[in-house]
Amino acid sequence: MRLSRFFIDAPLSLGEHELPEAQAHYIGRVLRMAEGDALQVFDGSGHEFTGRLLEVGKKRVRVLLDETFAGQVESPLAIHLGQGLSRGERMDWAVQKATELGVSEITPIMSERCEVRLKDERAEKRLSHWRQVAISACEQCGRSRVPIIHPPVLLSDWIKTTEADLKLVLHPVSEPLTSHAKPARLAFLIGPEGGLTDNEVEHAQAAGFQPARLGPRVLRTETAPVVALAVAQQLWGDF
Repeated sequence: MRLSRFFIDAPLSLGEHELPEAQAHYIGRVLRMAEGDALQVFDGSGHEFTGRLLEVGKKRVRVLLDETFAGQVESPLAIHLGQGLSRGERMDWAVQKATELGVSEITPIMSERCEVRLKDERAEKRLSHWRQVAISACEQCGRSRVPIIHPPVLLSDWIKTTEADLKLVLHPVSEPLTSHAKPARLAFLIGPEGGLTDNEVEHAQAAGFQPARLGPRVLRTETAPVVALAVAQQLWGDF
């Protein structure tokens, strides 16, 4: 039987632990788990822990962790996804699927045709939300490490500072993706709902990004990372 699996945002070890308030509420009030129930937890360190609930109260949940083991091995290909900001569920979908497909880092990108503008408190709330989306995806897909979700940045800043063995910018009028030497680090740049402008693509090229397209059809901004990451993992990763 598959155990209920939870991310705990605190260092874990064998023994007794009192769970953080958010996880305690979810386990006790939402899932209504009971004392003695078995569970599996991870803290993003690459290790997994199994144990059972010792106490389930309204505001307090204690667990006894009695076994630890190595978690799911990460892909040998470290992928940094620069994802153009899009509205609502489209961005959530991109973060969720990128996490399931093994991305290492995600940076929301603000570009010329972005229809979303985030500032200060609203940006912090969205960042926290995206991180929770990634955590939930890890809980579901079995990953033991949560990808890094960076704060949104301007496209011009991201292309200047991003380092990788191979850097690709997806653009529907580019040449098809050709074979490359196997990279250890890969950066993908994907535009927002309106796409990247020709000028932005040229600036990305000047920063070392190679234009590429994936097939003859124009993909939605939330579909493009799914296809791109799946192809990359098939060519150079762990598929």
